[in-house]
Amino acid sequence: MTSSQLQHDIERHFAAGLNAIEWIYDTYGVGANPLETAAGVARIVALSAEHGIVVHSVCADYFMDFAFVRAADAERAARLQHLEWLLGQAKLAGITRVVLPFVDQSAVRDEADFEAVVDSLRHALPAAEAAGIELHIESSLPPAELASLLSQLPHPLVKVNYDSGNSSSLGYRPEEEFAAYGVRVGSVHIKDRILHGTTVPLGQGDADIEGVFACLRRVEYAGDIVLQVARGSAGNEVEWARCNRKFVERCLS
Repeated sequence: MTSSQLQHDIERHFAAGLNAIEWIYDTYGVGANPLETAAGVARIVALSAEHGIVVHSVCADYFMDFAFVRAADAERAARLQHLEWLLGQAKLAGITRVVLPFVDQSAVRDEADFEAVVDSLRHALPAAEAAGIELHIESSLPPAELASLLSQLPHPLVKVNYDSGNSSSLGYRPEEEFAAYGVRVGSVHIKDRILHGTTVPLGQGDADIEGVFACLRRVEYAGDIVLQVARGSAGNEVEWARCNRKFVERCLS
């Protein structure tokens, strides 16, 4: 993403009535991501202040391709070092949470993966503490298994990123999920997916979005809501973002 693209993206969020961006750090953008350099971080901070669009979080999809699970010891050590670097860059940008995806190719599949995630996050915690940044687990584990993993990581900086689309695609029920670990939910992705299928526009899939918001109210969730929705048509991004924002507002009301 170039400096002009960054400014354009922030301006579109402002025009759509949104007040925050969840940054993406992934392998596709490595070498061009403004978060990687001092100049890029300074530009993020300056444009955030100019437009009133806060960058609270970064979704570290990089660690889907370079996962902490099913990795040799040396590989995992290098990836942890890269996470520590990312936490330092995030701190400079004023980011307060990093979402770590353990889904799809980085999903927890067995006991060895389970232990690798626990061990990796324990090793990452000192850097997270130094940066003052929360680590949010985005996982495809069933509710009871995710609760078990969280019980091994009782640190206040370790929380859950709840993704309504991932849950609906797996057939999980919000009531069961929040009963298992609702007090540990620290961030929310709202999207809609078909059971065992792909992402679709909000209201067209199997996600019980109103049920999700009911559960969030019960646990007194006070954080932001990230729209991670199906893409609209090219050139209509602002209106599409407004439409999705209004859908969420209706559910909230």
